[in-house]
Amino acid sequence: MHAYRTHTCGALRAADAGHPARLSGWVHSKRDHGGLLFIDLRDHYGLTQCVFAAGTEAFALADKLRLESVITVTGRVVERLGNTVNLKLPTGEIELAAEHLAIQSAADVLPMQVAGDEKYPDEIRLKYRFIDLRRDKVHRNIMLRAGVISSIRQRMIAAGFTEFQTPILTASSPEGARDFLVPARLHPGKFYALPQAPQQFKQLAMVAGFDRYFQIAPCFRDEASRADRSPGEFYQLDFEMSFVTQEDVFNTIEPVIAGVFEEFAEGRGVTRPPFVRIPYDQALLEFGSDKPDLRNPLRVTDVTAHFAGSGFGLFAKIAASGGIVRAIPAPGTAANPRSFFDKMNDFAKAEGAAGLGYITFDADGAKGPIARNLEPNRAEAIRLACGLAPGDSVFFAAGKKDTAWKLAGTVRTRLGHDLGLIAQGEFRFCWVVDFPMFEMNEESGQIDFSHNPFSMPQGGMAALTDMDPLDIKAFQYDIVCNGIELSSGAIRNHRADIMIRAFEIAGYTAADVEARFGGMLNAFRYGAPPHGGSAPGIDRIVMLLADEPNIREVILFPLNQQGEDLMMGAPAEVPSPRLKELSLRLDLPPKVVG
Repeated sequence: MHAYRTHTCGALRAADAGHPARLSGWVHSKRDHGGLLFIDLRDHYGLTQCVFAAGTEAFALADKLRLESVITVTGRVVERLGNTVNLKLPTGEIELAAEHLAIQSAADVLPMQVAGDEKYPDEIRLKYRFIDLRRDKVHRNIMLRAGVISSIRQRMIAAGFTEFQTPILTASSPEGARDFLVPARLHPGKFYALPQAPQQFKQLAMVAGFDRYFQIAPCFRDEASRADRSPGEFYQLDFEMSFVTQEDVFNTIEPVIAGVFEEFAEGRGVTRPPFVRIPYDQALLEFGSDKPDLRNPLRVTDVTAHFAGSGFGLFAKIAASGGIVRAIPAPGTAANPRSFFDKMNDFAKAEGAAGLGYITFDADGAKGPIARNLEPNRAEAIRLACGLAPGDSVFFAAGKKDTAWKLAGTVRTRLGHDLGLIAQGEFRFCWVVDFPMFEMNEESGQIDFSHNPFSMPQGGMAALTDMDPLDIKAFQYDIVCNGIELSSGAIRNHRADIMIRAFEIAGYTAADVEARFGGMLNAFRYGAPPHGGSAPGIDRIVMLLADEPNIREVILFPLNQQGEDLMMGAPAEVPSPRLKELSLRLDLPPKVVG
């Protein structure tokens, strides 16, 4: 018999009754029934009930055990009868009648319980993450993650992609966040950067002639935490393809993403390819977001023209000054109490807006403060434009364009939740396409890249030469699921002359581009294929499938919100001799006293 186990704790069944068996695992729970002691023994695979008879040496040892001690139990499999059968467990038809017990590792008093659903502070869970991971839900999340990654890898290989590994120590690159820097001991005063993404390397792989690349890539960004983003590091399905158009990329990756979600959806609905394509400008108008949640049926309508020159002076003035008025429908709310509308107004103020106007409609027409000052024909035109009926209401977000559309999107989301309109148990995908190539930096008044600087502008060199930069669209796209961005991607700029011109518009000289991206530019000068790709986030995919609101729940050993590893004590101070070896001297900010 094996020293530790003949079976796992999830393997034994009624057919094994009468046979000897040996199990090893953690003491999940204990129940003393007088002459019998029951221990639920747990390992990675499941639970098995072990029974210890009073008066035996094994009973005496088991009686003293703390929960989560690791033990080996040897005995005979016994079939459970009548109401002792536990149909909730795969092993619930049997139990192991213990004859011998060996203690492999006795547990101290636990800082948190493994059995049950008790909630614990994040500080405790992260400091003792190795215990937290024993809990059923967290354990299942991590196994789900492993299954998702395995499925993705198989599907990508089946689609003709080859897996490569790109460097971890590299040069700094403008990917939109701060780099993590690594001092180079052999080159004093110089630093490597951990890659924010394998962007340049995967493009260079295409230039090198590898037609379809992918990897489950670790990425490092020194940025703040939020519910759908882990601080420090994350993983993505990074892929790139040669000689492809935007539609080729979509048609290739859609079956992979949809297939993975269908495999792990457990009966929830999944959008089948092709996913809907929504232009960026349309997304901002109809959804108030470039991450539209298609489960929400509400659509925003621009009603600026209906208020221009109207009797409602506030909105007429906004329209005349170049602002916008967006309408967000609230079906079936016209008869709601005044408190409902006041609550929405308070919500808008909490979001930084001056307030939130509204109109209600009944059989007699438009009602409310705005309606009293708005011509009836204009109110009716708004009702028709928004597809409203008697009994419905409509809210208005008005102001400068760059703020009013965001407020409209926030109100749309709030109404969708409050009115119970969000479809449950579904994964709805879409592509957001036609992002602007450039945007105006409000602080500096200069033109910046709005998305990925390595993207191909629609229209190529002619667009960069002849068009207003703020009117140029790029072959850039995001894949969105249930209002969460899974990835950004693009058809890449594969020509050195177009790349130099694009950066020139954003304020970089040719010398700047040569200095910062000389490796890529040099490669482009020796024959580069048209290519494109994307990088769906692994963590976010698993978070959606696990129906978890926070990304930390699907990461094996996550950092806390301050980017600290409470379990391993990182980041940590480094001894002075080590700093000297790296030619570094600390210049710390003064400590705040009091």
